[in-house]
Amino acid sequence: MARIRANGIEIEYEETGSPNDPLMLLVSGFSGQLTRWPDALKRGLADAGRRVVCFDNRDIGLSTEFSGAVPPAPRDIVQAISGGTPPEMAVPYLLNDMADDAAALVTALGADKADVLGVSMGGMIVQLMALNQPERVRTLIPVMTTSSAPDLPRSTPEAQAALTAVPETRRAEAVADLAVKSRRVIGSHDEIRATDEAIRDQTIADFNRSDRPMGVARQYAAIVAQPSWYERLGTITQPTLVLHGAMDPLIRPEAGRDIASRIPGAELEVFEKWGHDLPDRIVPTLLNRIVPFLGRHLADAARADIA
Repeated sequence: MARIRANGIEIEYEETGSPNDPLMLLVSGFSGQLTRWPDALKRGLADAGRRVVCFDNRDIGLSTEFSGAVPPAPRDIVQAISGGTPPEMAVPYLLNDMADDAAALVTALGADKADVLGVSMGGMIVQLMALNQPERVRTLIPVMTTSSAPDLPRSTPEAQAALTAVPETRRAEAVADLAVKSRRVIGSHDEIRATDEAIRDQTIADFNRSDRPMGVARQYAAIVAQPSWYERLGTITQPTLVLHGAMDPLIRPEAGRDIASRIPGAELEVFEKWGHDLPDRIVPTLLNRIVPFLGRHLADAARADIA
């Protein structure tokens, strides 16, 4: 792993593949460290000719921690904004700022633009990248995420409870126990489901690497306060592939369909038995859809440059 300065913060990142290949940026979801990305996914994308970079979003993992900023409660954020407080003044930072981090990382890594894939909150971030700094985005792949449209179906009560649950203590074992319980609610089904042992081992390893509960709270505040962007999606011109799980109870598949319906020419794939997670067993299915998409549009871009 390595560290680089971008957008005024320090970002911890990891590369897979040749530095001479086109850059592909993987943007993690809410509270997710870069270690959450399956090795098979990174390797598969690298073998397909991409310089694959994943990184710790601000406040998580080993990137800059905003330790001096106290996150307000979600209800207080909503009340403040409803009372006229600008969103950027109501919270330590917004998803817009996290999108700026990702765009600045592309530049800091010496690339003009990147294929960007984001999961969950990361999928929100990559949409905002494409809207706010489109010159940094070659292709756009929002995964298990939302358009922010207010009329979309909400999370199931069980999934929302799983998202916001806190462990009994800040010990690795307690955090791992909660992760196993949460994944049973929001995760994938049947033969693609991750084992409890794999979830537990990954969670303990992540906890030992970095434990930042206040960073998690600040990221949640950024999601709550972020102004909606769904009405702007029609301006996106980058080739877009939207991926979602049919069994996702946290961000319902209707949200993925909504993104695809709003972005001109967007492709959509909804996979059966896939929930709100990235189990190793879904990786071959995802690569079979992502790799041809990337190859097709890189070839189109090359032809356009020649023309």
